[in-house]
Amino acid sequence: MKVNILFTICGRAGSKGIKNKNLKEFLGYPLPFYTVSAIDLYKKQNPDVSCDTVLNTDSANLIKLFNNRLNIEVDVIERHSSLGLDNTPKVAVILNCLNVMQKRKAINYDMVVDLDITSPLRTAADVETLIQKKTNSDADVVFSVTDSRRNPYFNMVKKTENGYERVIQSVFNTRQEAPEIFDMNASLYAYSPSFLESGKGIFEGKCDVIKMVDTAVLDLDHEKDFEFMQVIAGYLFDKYPYFREIRENIINI
Repeated sequence: MKVNILFTICGRAGSKGIKNKNLKEFLGYPLPFYTVSAIDLYKKQNPDVSCDTVLNTDSANLIKLFNNRLNIEVDVIERHSSLGLDNTPKVAVILNCLNVMQKRKAINYDMVVDLDITSPLRTAADVETLIQKKTNSDADVVFSVTDSRRNPYFNMVKKTENGYERVIQSVFNTRQEAPEIFDMNASLYAYSPSFLESGKGIFEGKCDVIKMVDTAVLDLDHEKDFEFMQVIAGYLFDKYPYFREIRENIINI
């Protein structure tokens, strides 16, 4: 039976931390095109899987960028203002993608895979691993994580009325003794359509994870973050072909 996957790319107009973040050039190419390239490589490597890709945005400039500079098919959903508020959960936007695309394409999707625009340093293998994990798991959602560099049971503290103390009280004397902790890197998510339609939050369902390279993702909140990520990207593109192929494939999309 053929599997139907909906890839979603969600981007708001403007940005509070980095001006027009979703339109910025990243080492010579528009930042969102790295996400499109990762999807394109997955599709090329898995011709037996039926895939649709949709951009959901309230940015006219982002729509223009996709329409004018991409040669591959990406559907566009012009986001309603009610889904563009500061406190709008992204899962609501992804559900909107699912609802619109199921009607538009007359397809019942088996999986919805969301790739964050601000994570250009994923690999095609990361996408493949996520989809395989979701396919073989009974989890409602599978998302990407990295090894955490700090641990709330050991070397993270919070301020209290009596001074600073560990975030989680423990008697661990070494990091190795503490429970294994991961950082959610907000790069990749795979959802069951039925879970999206339930209206539940991610952690109200059963979760599973895949691990990504910990240096490959930074939170892009400030201009310096963007600069640092480009430095890291330059190193990864030069040293590792599986990172480099994402950038090299952009000329084909």
